[in-house]
Amino acid sequence: MFAKVNSMGLYGMESYMVEVEADLSQGLPRFDVVGLPDASVNEARNRVHSVMKNGGFTYPVSRITVNLAPADKRKEGPFYDLPILICVLIASRQLHCDLSRAAFIGELSLNGELRRVNGALPMVIKAREAGLKEVFVPEQNAAESSVVKDITVYPVKDVAELMDHLRGIARIEPVTPKDYSEYSLPPHIPDFSDVRGQFEARRALEVAAAGGHNVMMIGPPGSGKSMLAKRLPSILPDMTFEESLETTKIYSIAGALPEGVSLIKARPFRSPHHTVSPAGLSGGGTIPRPGEISLAHNGVLFLDELPEFSRRAMEVMRQPVEDGIITISRVAGTLSYPCFSMLVCAMHPCPCGFFGHPTKACTCQKGAAARYLAKVSGPLLDRLDIHVEVPPVDFEKLAGDEKSESSASIRERVNRARKIQQQRFAGTGTASNARMDAAMTKEFCRPVPKAMTMLEQAFDRLGLSARAYDKILRVSRTVADLEGSDKIEVPHIAQAIQFRSLDRKFWQN
Repeated sequence: MFAKVNSMGLYGMESYMVEVEADLSQGLPRFDVVGLPDASVNEARNRVHSVMKNGGFTYPVSRITVNLAPADKRKEGPFYDLPILICVLIASRQLHCDLSRAAFIGELSLNGELRRVNGALPMVIKAREAGLKEVFVPEQNAAESSVVKDITVYPVKDVAELMDHLRGIARIEPVTPKDYSEYSLPPHIPDFSDVRGQFEARRALEVAAAGGHNVMMIGPPGSGKSMLAKRLPSILPDMTFEESLETTKIYSIAGALPEGVSLIKARPFRSPHHTVSPAGLSGGGTIPRPGEISLAHNGVLFLDELPEFSRRAMEVMRQPVEDGIITISRVAGTLSYPCFSMLVCAMHPCPCGFFGHPTKACTCQKGAAARYLAKVSGPLLDRLDIHVEVPPVDFEKLAGDEKSESSASIRERVNRARKIQQQRFAGTGTASNARMDAAMTKEFCRPVPKAMTMLEQAFDRLGLSARAYDKILRVSRTVADLEGSDKIEVPHIAQAIQFRSLDRKFWQN
């Protein structure tokens, strides 16, 4: 007796159709799973056996062979439990229904309850693209699956409920898809109105948010670097539905989607500790899962105390920061995850943090500051568009009642600048000034003659690299966009150069 049902597989960001086939034949009782299953898939036979025993089904006393096709792709994860169970029930004539247009995803507990699985969202999307009409998922995955339209998604609590539905006894209510406007933002994001002083740093972060630029903040302990970074998401431009969907897919695959969250509408903010391993940043595992770099996709990756990160961890970021994609090679294969995020770094000017402080003396030994700063490689520093000093805040500003500009006001300017960029790059696949390639930079970043002269002088005086030259042009383009200017004037270039040169006094000591 033979049966076949549809399920889905997951490999990196991509999902694919899996046909689960079951054959019951004469011979000594045995349960084999073939089709390159990993250990978690092989263990499904034990879970299926227990569910059938505890659920009142008759476990077939025969040779059971389950095949997961295509057989040339390795299957990983517990989400084949449910389709294997359904397939065995059909093959043993305990279930009679046409399931050719349906797919099943879910991990089983021993008493028949369904447990949440990772990657449900990309699998449901693929099921829709494959022309299926129905997909059955665990109840805990209903929220994220509701994002997908034009396919009926049934949230299943346990096997008994599913059997009643398939036999026509009691129907499971499908989830109702929502419009993008119905999804809400988190209730509270720290606001820039809480910041005292730090005008230049706030301006630098506004420019960074408007153009998607990477930032380095240097300052003594307590000057507000972390506070500023945590408020950066509050001024980032609104996410499009496509950005939200792609970010949610990454979190779904990583198993990091918060409970009850259907769609990530707020740009992510990731702040890994400096003890994080290179694999923790890039992603890892036999079949690599997304790391911190990818979890920050379309948001902010904040690295506090940058020199304290290991050299290998810092070097991992060089290529992804430049290309917006990270490729991970393992024995099982090569995977790529998107990682277009703003890299925001913070560091002290020396080990004690008070080098160059106006009132506190540096207690480091001679040359310690230079050795400390040398932990950050030149190539990585070169990839950071904006370097800004964050000085200590005066008592008068801390104690004063004057409120800083709110995040909502700053965000309006950022959104206007991003709309200009969207019109400029329409049809190119480029989302912001920071992602311009060399040809686009040459076409859209043409300073007026006086501004070009200023840039030439700065290039020679500061010894800038070709990459730094391009970074200055892109930042100046963003400054001009914030002011609604079509041309890159002298003040725009001057501000972009200032954002590259504020830390030079540290690196020369």
